[in-house]
Amino acid sequence: MAQALYRKWRSQTFDEVVGQEHVTTTLLNALREGRVAHAYLFAGPRGTGKTSTARILAKALNCTDEENQPCNRCSHCTAINEGRMLDLIEIDAASNNSVDDVRELREKVGFQPSESRYKVYIIDEVHMLSASAFNALLKTLEEPPPYARFVLATTEPHRIPATVLSRCQRFDFRRIPVAEIAAHLTHVAGEEGFEVQEPAIFAIARSAQGCMRDAVSLLDQMTSYGAAASADDSQAISLEQVQQVLGSVAGETVAAFVDALAAKNVSTGLELIHDLLLQGGSLNEFAAQVIEHLRGVMLVQMVGDSALLEDAAPDTVQTMKKQASEIGNADTLLAIKRFSQAMTELKGGFQPQLPLELALVELIEGVQQQVPAPAPAQTGTRTASPASPPQARTAAQPAARPGKSSVPEQTPAASLDAEAMQRLRDRWGEFMNAVRDRCGHKQQASLRSIRDLAIGGNAVAIAFGNNTFSQKMISEAKTKDAVSGILAEILGQQITLICQGGEKATIPSTTGQAVEEPQTGGPDPLLEYAVSELGAKVSDSRPESDRP
Repeated sequence: MAQALYRKWRSQTFDEVVGQEHVTTTLLNALREGRVAHAYLFAGPRGTGKTSTARILAKALNCTDEENQPCNRCSHCTAINEGRMLDLIEIDAASNNSVDDVRELREKVGFQPSESRYKVYIIDEVHMLSASAFNALLKTLEEPPPYARFVLATTEPHRIPATVLSRCQRFDFRRIPVAEIAAHLTHVAGEEGFEVQEPAIFAIARSAQGCMRDAVSLLDQMTSYGAAASADDSQAISLEQVQQVLGSVAGETVAAFVDALAAKNVSTGLELIHDLLLQGGSLNEFAAQVIEHLRGVMLVQMVGDSALLEDAAPDTVQTMKKQASEIGNADTLLAIKRFSQAMTELKGGFQPQLPLELALVELIEGVQQQVPAPAPAQTGTRTASPASPPQARTAAQPAARPGKSSVPEQTPAASLDAEAMQRLRDRWGEFMNAVRDRCGHKQQASLRSIRDLAIGGNAVAIAFGNNTFSQKMISEAKTKDAVSGILAEILGQQITLICQGGEKATIPSTTGQAVEEPQTGGPDPLLEYAVSELGAKVSDSRPESDRP
């Protein structure tokens, strides 16, 4: 049976570890100076060389032929490579995570090495240990025997107690750059006698997302697929074959989709999604490719050059530069956010492509940002559907009655005008998204039930019809302050948010408007309302001597 390539090409010396020079250099210096720590923590994503580096360290500590570097020829190095070294104990904490397992380790660590200088314990996925197991391990980690060394490996260092972290030297393994993965794959393919096209190599490297093991495993898979798919029975691996295995699409298809977005061509974009589904492509992979492409467009727009696009092909970079001049910066950011949201909604339902289609249509047709043109205040209000914003309109300004004075306005800024209303209309989608991010999905859904919206003075009034639940939710102090703050950011000044019932939103005359003084000696309208509607009784608080 053939050995898997990722096992066959596992790093055997520090020099063979790819992309982790900051780790290997430190360990080599520690070996040269005789300052090897008793416990190390190797943290980082999967497939970046944590366990391989731990084994290399174990060989370097016990190698009899060379100093600092394992020779891979002596009996100790050979035994470790073949997995039969008694003094190298590898523990999978995912399946041996109880306190009893750690107690057994503590008992055995007291025995001297059987055939080498050091006993090396490699505990993989150490974050899976229970709290009791970690506590049982503390004393051994703090004061181990002089012949014992511990290497803890984890992909989730945040789950390890601080008491354990403080007893270890920590090394963070990083995701390996695409260029270094591609160079290693080219070397492996050359040694194995595979013929792989350069675009295919980079496609495999990018799909691995910084994980060397995943990249080599995919190359191993492609050797079988490439031989079966090639007409001449050769092992040539092409970009098209890699895309078929990954379920991805050609870069030209992704660029065409973004071109359709830039040209606001809904039909072309929908056809591309439909063709992808018919061909059995992966919607998640396609969404990820679109987001990555739009990210490149954004970087070109923000930075001005392609310095940050070193992993992209030259022709793809040129396409991104062209699209960067055709798409507005704000549109690019909105598209990245919307497709990222759509990617999280791809769950393979009855219409699995629907989230992508909705994202495309909303971005092109502007459904989220569409606010109808303002109508005069005296005309009837329009009932809006839950997915569409209500009709924004300027509230009528009450005229002062003859013979009555008015107090000065106490507002900190000028009254909102038609330009402010236009800004709200243009940025309605941004407003709704901000409410979702700062307040939550329930509050965003409540705002979708708005029946009418009015702007006047320094106030924005929203009417919820008979939906008292939504009105109460938005009227809560915390939510109301947050929504008011979002509106203030969009409108450029502080505003007062008014939540109302009924079908028509109205701006009170006292909100940024002239306030009429009551006539001297005339009836108090508030007093009349209290008597007639609330059944109040009027009493005279003056002394009897002052009464008429």
